Amino acid sequence: MRYQTFETYANGLRVWHESFNFLKHLTDQHPLTHTPVGRAFCASLEMGLRLTQRYEKQAFDIREVTIDDRSVGVYERIEHEKPFCNLIHFKRRGREDKNKVLLVAPLSGHHATLTKGTVEALLPDHEVYITDWLDAREVPVTEGEFCFDAYVDYLIEFIELLGENTHVIAICQPTVQALIATAVMAERKSPATPKSLTLMAGPIDCSRNPSRVNQYAQEHPMDWFRNFAIMTVPKGYPGEGRRVYPGFLQLGGFLSMNPDTHAKKLYNFYQNLMIGEEEDADRFRAFYDEYLAVLDIPAEFYLETIERVFKNNEIARNAITYYGKPVDFLGIHNTALLTVEGAIDDICGIGQTEAAQDICKNIPKKMRRHHLQEGAGHYGIFSGSKFRLHIRPLITEFIHKHSEL
Repeated sequence: MRYQTFETYANGLRVWHESFNFLKHLTDQHPLTHTPVGRAFCASLEMGLRLTQRYEKQAFDIREVTIDDRSVGVYERIEHEKPFCNLIHFKRRGREDKNKVLLVAPLSGHHATLTKGTVEALLPDHEVYITDWLDAREVPVTEGEFCFDAYVDYLIEFIELLGENTHVIAICQPTVQALIATAVMAERKSPATPKSLTLMAGPIDCSRNPSRVNQYAQEHPMDWFRNFAIMTVPKGYPGEGRRVYPGFLQLGGFLSMNPDTHAKKLYNFYQNLMIGEEEDADRFRAFYDEYLAVLDIPAEFYLETIERVFKNNEIARNAITYYGKPVDFLGIHNTALLTVEGAIDDICGIGQTEAAQDICKNIPKKMRRHHLQEGAGHYGIFSGSKFRLHIRPLITEFIHKHSEL
């Protein structure tokens, strides 16, 4: 019922959005739009457009990459399809690297396209694949549920599909499942066990420097999450009847963490429109077109993640299981481990990801490395200038070094 109420509200906003769009179309070519009054009017119209828009998933749209000062074409293809995720390969024309990189995007509200900048930065040096998680409201209930352990299943299946010489990079939430998948594959002595595992800003040990996200999970009982956060997909979607954690609710949580920052960016956007600073305005549009596009998460996966990772802290307590069987992280011997954190990350506290270094004690020290990036917040770990200038070269060097072992 609550989801249906939101849909009714969103449909009402659509009427306003179309009205603003019609007015903007009429005024765009009018000569008065270049006067101060005209710019103010047009800026107000665009603000109205953006505040009433329903943001949809963006395309990766990566067409080329520069390698050795030459432009190389890139095309996407779906390498493998699963009910809740597609494995996408960014194929570089005329190039192939036997060392493959699986980029594990988070299933935490945003689409995998939020990591577009990560993919673009990695492509010059690597054969890149990514987990493109599907919106749960688009998955029919006949496909069954998607739980915590099923996420691990997906990663193992993808890694084994890619085969030997695969390097895994996990960002934020899936650092947990990527670490479990590596341990399970090591125990099975799978030849496809990752050559290296890079964990970036993920909640391996939530007891270290708890963030507001960790505190929020601890302050609320599981019944609160079940009753407040979980809703049923309404009629009109393929996933009608599926229980989900809705993307719009997750987005509200994202925005509430830094309301002043978002309000300031919106105000600056209006000012840029007023004075004609189109380059800055375009940067705002590009970021928020992606940031405001969200997906629904399967309820069972969301609730298990809250309970097992954020409440019970099962990995750090050596209590994590995979289909009821304890996971042995000491069985990881031959996978190199790189952990990366941001010094000003307000979502994943300092030390939470580095904890993997203590958990995987049987990986030789020469195959382990930790990096704390000064001046980087949560998103700066995998996108932006600090990622491109400092973190991406570090990851590439680490992968190349351990590709030779």
